[in-house]
Amino acid sequence: MTYVDKLTTCGIRVNKASLCSEYSTLMFARSSYDESYKMCCSALNELSSLLYPRIIIDVFRQAAKVCVVRREFKRAEVLIKFAIHYAREHFGMKHQVFSDALLDYGFFLLNVDLICQSVKVYQMALDIRISVFGGNNLHVAIAHEDLAYCCYVHEYSSGKFQAAKQHADVAIDIITRILPHDHLLLASSKRVKALILEEIAIDSHDKTTEEKLLADARELHLSSLMLARQAFGENNVQTAKHYGNLGRLFQSMHKYQDAEEMHLKAIGIKEQLLGKDDYEVALSVGHLASLYNYDMHKYDEAEMLYLRSIAIGKRLFGNGYSGLEYDYRGLLRLYQSRGDAEKASEYATVLHDWNRLRDRKHNESEVPLDFKVPETCEAAVEEFFRLPGRGSL
Repeated sequence: MTYVDKLTTCGIRVNKASLCSEYSTLMFARSSYDESYKMCCSALNELSSLLYPRIIIDVFRQAAKVCVVRREFKRAEVLIKFAIHYAREHFGMKHQVFSDALLDYGFFLLNVDLICQSVKVYQMALDIRISVFGGNNLHVAIAHEDLAYCCYVHEYSSGKFQAAKQHADVAIDIITRILPHDHLLLASSKRVKALILEEIAIDSHDKTTEEKLLADARELHLSSLMLARQAFGENNVQTAKHYGNLGRLFQSMHKYQDAEEMHLKAIGIKEQLLGKDDYEVALSVGHLASLYNYDMHKYDEAEMLYLRSIAIGKRLFGNGYSGLEYDYRGLLRLYQSRGDAEKASEYATVLHDWNRLRDRKHNESEVPLDFKVPETCEAAVEEFFRLPGRGSL
């Protein structure tokens, strides 16, 4: 920020809130989350109700995203709910700015495991963007991609991926009509489509169809990985995600050594950038456990990895976290394979109790958009800093 300080000393007025927030966005893309967070805090400290409302909203949105990635969910909730409220108050519910805030609220909901609500919020944001921009627009493409991934997560257990695939196809079609075919924006959309194709392939009862879909998914994942590495390098969370996705795909293609290599790469990068107890690390650890359990029969290693993934998930999201199902089912199968009837019975009970918790969660009322928020942005910033950092729900 030396250049900004020089401008200030020369008597040139500088919008430090916007500059700090934009710098935070750059650091966020580079997976430098601590630096991104530091810049967000600086941006929040520069806010005033006298600033143009969109500046205030954008700063709150960016800070909320960083807090989500840092798993500071209570702080993220304060920020994104104020952004939603402020956007609706100053721009109305049919404006792009409101849809921007909705997309980030959908991201928050997805990350705190409120998946049904997240789908609805993402759909609202997409509808607004289509009404504002029409069909052939990058803002619309991004909303389609976000909704595609959320639908994929939502329907992961049911196997009903057609809506998710349709949104992913539309996103890719729009982007390739506007931008070059090697543009970075395609990396994420291709990744989402590849994930969907893999699940459709696994559920297919036709060997030829399955092999074609898996081959298509492989090409999409490899393309996404190449784009991410070109833009961000090796040590980036997005690059790590692509390695992890390839690991899952290679497992589906029965290339188990390749799958293990990809998962270990993903875990190594994520641990280096995020620490050993982050949600993203838990995802990769759980995927490696599945590989060891179902296909490589490394039961001791799989057991330790499952228990590690479960501990992280429960600490961050509680006993009703949706991702626990796959770890519990994996441990149940592992103990059955070992002939450990006592442990198998224990985890059959754990899985039953988890299902009851999930049923109660599904019956909870929808999250409304009418929030009780602080009266001013200054008050919201004050509440943000008053809350403890690195918190959970």
